[in-house]
Amino acid sequence: MTEKLYYKSAYIKEFDAKVVSCEQTEKGFCIVLDKTAFYPEGGGQPCDLGTINGIKVTDVQEKGEDVVHYTKEEIAVGEEVHGIIDWERRFDLMVQHSGEHLVSGFINRRFGYNNVGFHIGGEMITIDLDGEITKDELREIEAQTNDYIWENHKAEILYPSPEELKEMQYRSKKELTGEVRIVRFPNGDTCACCGTHVETTSEIGFVKLISVQKFHEGVRIEMLSGKRAYEYIAKAVDENSKISALLSAKVFETSAAVERLLDENQQLKIKLSAAENNAISIIADKYKGIETTTLINQPNFTPDNVRKLAAALIEQNSGMCCVFSGDDENGYKYAVAQKDGDLKALVKEMNTALSGRGGGKPFFAQGSVNAKWADIEEFFKNK
Repeated sequence: MTEKLYYKSAYIKEFDAKVVSCEQTEKGFCIVLDKTAFYPEGGGQPCDLGTINGIKVTDVQEKGEDVVHYTKEEIAVGEEVHGIIDWERRFDLMVQHSGEHLVSGFINRRFGYNNVGFHIGGEMITIDLDGEITKDELREIEAQTNDYIWENHKAEILYPSPEELKEMQYRSKKELTGEVRIVRFPNGDTCACCGTHVETTSEIGFVKLISVQKFHEGVRIEMLSGKRAYEYIAKAVDENSKISALLSAKVFETSAAVERLLDENQQLKIKLSAAENNAISIIADKYKGIETTTLINQPNFTPDNVRKLAAALIEQNSGMCCVFSGDDENGYKYAVAQKDGDLKALVKEMNTALSGRGGGKPFFAQGSVNAKWADIEEFFKNK
């Protein structure tokens, strides 16, 4: 049985221990110590990393009453070792986990929703709730949580007796048996939890609730605490400052400026579409009434306009209409059509001859070819 130093104090950064066992596995060497400050993965919190006698610890898991450490190098059984926790990582995880407790606790107290899923990712922390919450309500929870953090409350770790536990109001994702560890932030949250936490809420710094989205029967909240929240906001401010400069708008008016820009862009798209449709009509009228194959190379047409021109041509011509747009270096987009025609065999032959790909309906096919214009002309010469 491994003595779990992280439960004596989450602030132990280094420790001495003895190797109890060392076995080689697919993941490397699996090492059990008589005591450890390395927290194993569990309860939504990733494991600690660090070194044992200078050897990197790549993973830490709980196995029965033992905590197992995975390394790439063997350490002899009975050897006295010195463990060092990656403290920056550990403290970050403590901050994220403690911030999540407070957010989940205040949501539970206000709405009665339960935290049914929690994950500390490399970038974002997620909370899954079994009820819905709006963005405005999320902002209120964020403000309440930060006010509580700045009041600098002290966290409490409790191991209540079965009788005391029956009388205690606390959050838990599952039915618990045996000794139960309770993490309590007075007037903030009380929750059964095996994770590591800060001693005082001021260490969290602040929380930022990033987003809320529909997820299964409830919602998923993305959040950050402490240094992660600070770095996220710093990046967001930098990006908004760049947008502000590009739009010549004040930093708190960038969204309105973007809305104006999008509206102007939409109006330009409408005008451009009308001009393109007019150009397509003019081109189609030039070829009106032709009964033989019509081959057109129309520069700078989008695939959609290539399609539109071919469609307009077959409304006025009985012959096959072939529209291409592109250049010899980059290839050509095409639309080949004939009203009431069957072009499947021709399109297949063309794709083979001109290194093309594409298809469609018997009377209308679209695609692209990687060929020169002279080769395209030669192919359609006798079609």
